[in-house]
Amino acid sequence: MVRDGYYYALGCLAAAGLLGWLTAPAVAAIPLMFGAFFLWFFRDPERQIPSDAGAIVSPADGTVTAVSQIQYNGELRTRISIFLNVFNVHVNRSPITGVITDVKYVRGKFGNAMGANSAQQNEQNIVTVRGEVGDVIFKQIAGLLARRIVFTKKIGDTVARGERVGLIKFASRVDVILPPTITVQVRIGDKVAGGSSALALASVSAALPAEAR
Repeated sequence: MVRDGYYYALGCLAAAGLLGWLTAPAVAAIPLMFGAFFLWFFRDPERQIPSDAGAIVSPADGTVTAVSQIQYNGELRTRISIFLNVFNVHVNRSPITGVITDVKYVRGKFGNAMGANSAQQNEQNIVTVRGEVGDVIFKQIAGLLARRIVFTKKIGDTVARGERVGLIKFASRVDVILPPTITVQVRIGDKVAGGSSALALASVSAALPAEAR
């Protein structure tokens, strides 16, 4: 359980007590139901992390909505987009083992996360992790309901594949921008689980610094 769930649930419990005291006990059922929803929404289940060399795992639970080729910093890369609805686990995990080399928070809109322009226009947090497979970039993208992006790491931190690194509150989207030489393991429409579903396989480079291996 993410501790935010307890905060929301306690607030709902307090509202239920106040409403039940000022009005009728039956009215208290509404905030109690919201409290139960928040406890469920902020669940944080354990995951079986793949041990395959070169595996790049999904940073989030959700549905694969796009697999496309894009230009990123002058290089042709594969982008995989994952949509998280309000019923998905919203804890985010690192796609690879490596060192966080860049974190950039970009203010923007709160449009439909499934929209074609949301990756450019919506508020988002862009993280680069450098590891044995090269640089993997993932974006935590806000949506219509997602009004807060949480990222718990900083530049220079070492992360393990599948390690928890943050969350996006309520429906949202995560994009993963992969190294040039990879083999995609998912298709549009696939359901993926953060930390345990392999999005792609990449060749391991021995040329990277030891701290990124």
